[in-house]
Order: sequence, then structure tokens, then C-alpha cells
Amino acid sequence: MNAPAAGRLIGVGVGPGDPELMTLKAARALREADVVAYFAKRGNASHARAIACDHFREGAIELALGYPVTTEAPKDEAPYKDAIAAFYEEAAHDVAAHLDAGRTVAVLSEGDPLFYGSYMHLHVRLSQRYPTEVIAGVTGMSGCWSQAGAPIAQGDDVLSVLPGTLAEGELARRLGETDAAVIMKVGRNLPKIRRALTAAGKLDRALYIERGTMNGSHCVKLTTRDESPAPYFAIVLVPGWGARG
Repeated sequence: MNAPAAGRLIGVGVGPGDPELMTLKAARALREADVVAYFAKRGNASHARAIACDHFREGAIELALGYPVTTEAPKDEAPYKDAIAAFYEEAAHDVAAHLDAGRTVAVLSEGDPLFYGSYMHLHVRLSQRYPTEVIAGVTGMSGCWSQAGAPIAQGDDVLSVLPGTLAEGELARRLGETDAAVIMKVGRNLPKIRRALTAAGKLDRALYIERGTMNGSHCVKLTTRDESPAPYFAIVLVPGWGARG
């Protein structure tokens, strides 16, 4: 008896949080998928699943991929690197088992799959071995600047996307060299981000958006936000074009 043909891997961007910001193409892919895989911290519900679950095909297999560690250990140290590398290898193995059985596997990704997304770790391990498609999603930063009504860049503006995990001096330098900025991975880095923006002369323009496009979201000037750690779904925007009109 012949083995089944290899299944298809689909990276599905489900958008920044509001289920209505999913694309028609993403919804169709989920209705057709045999397996829907999604990432979450072990023991926690998946935000991506919550966004997209109304579109799952009846009877679809759900494959939860649980991170063994997130912010509990320093990301640059060996215990974290070893644990997370082993996790992605195991996740790729679990997805590949379904692909080898001939199933179509849709992997959910908040925002866009190829922009700071965990899906990329599966993509680099599997896309050379199996038919693969990536469905673009509305990014978190796009959802946030739209919600805030903040014109982010125009004309010759340079837009920089910066992780808040950068060293303070490097963050300040890059902020000083750009017209507009998106700062991601805010979390415990918020005081450092504030200091870097101050050094770059851009603190007064900075906006803080929490849970952008989701229930309970809000946007304030960063100067009015206290120093407590930001939740996972937080972003800082520095509009460019709006500063000049």
C-alpha cells in the first residue's frame, strides 16, 4: 500500500487581536485545515486560538504547542537557549508527523507569521521538506497605530522597528537616527525604553498602546504611563509624519 502524499503546511496570520481583522484567506485556510496548531505558554490558553477558533473546521485536530519557558530565564543564557531550541525541534517533529500522514496543518500566528512570529521556527525546519504556504496577517503595530489614529510615516520618513530588549545605549542611538519608530517587547523594559526615548529627544511624541485592537485595549501618552512592567501585548509608537504635519 502506498504511503499518503505529504500534507501541506500553512502559516496563518490571524491578525493583532480583533477577530474581524483576520483576512478572508486566513479564514478559508482554517475551514479547510485538517490540523490547527498554535503556540502558548504551557498551562495557558492560546491568544491566537481565541482569535481564530470560530473558523476551525468541525472535527479538526488541535495541536497545542506549549512553550517550556518564556520570561522566567534570561534569554541569552544557555538554559533558556537549550530549552527553547529543544522545544522548537519537538514542535517541528509533532507537526511533521501530521504532514507525513497527508494532513494539511495550519499553524496560527498572531499578527503576521514572518514578523517576530514563532511560526518562523517551524518554517525554517519544515518548508524545504513539505509544500508550504504563508498567509499574511495584519501586524500588531499596524493595528495599534490604526487604533491610535497616529499617522506613522509619510514621504521620506524612515520607520524603525526596534525590540525593547536592546541595550539602552543602542536603543537610544537607533531612536535618534530614525523619523518614526515601533518599539516591541516592552514588558519589563519599559523604564529603559523611556530613558532611551528621553535621550533621543522623542519621549514627548511616544504613545503607549496596551492590548491593541483587543477587548480592554487603551492608548495613552507614554509620559503618563507609570513605571510598572507592561503586559505581553504592549507596544510603544513614535509617530514620524505627524510631528511635522
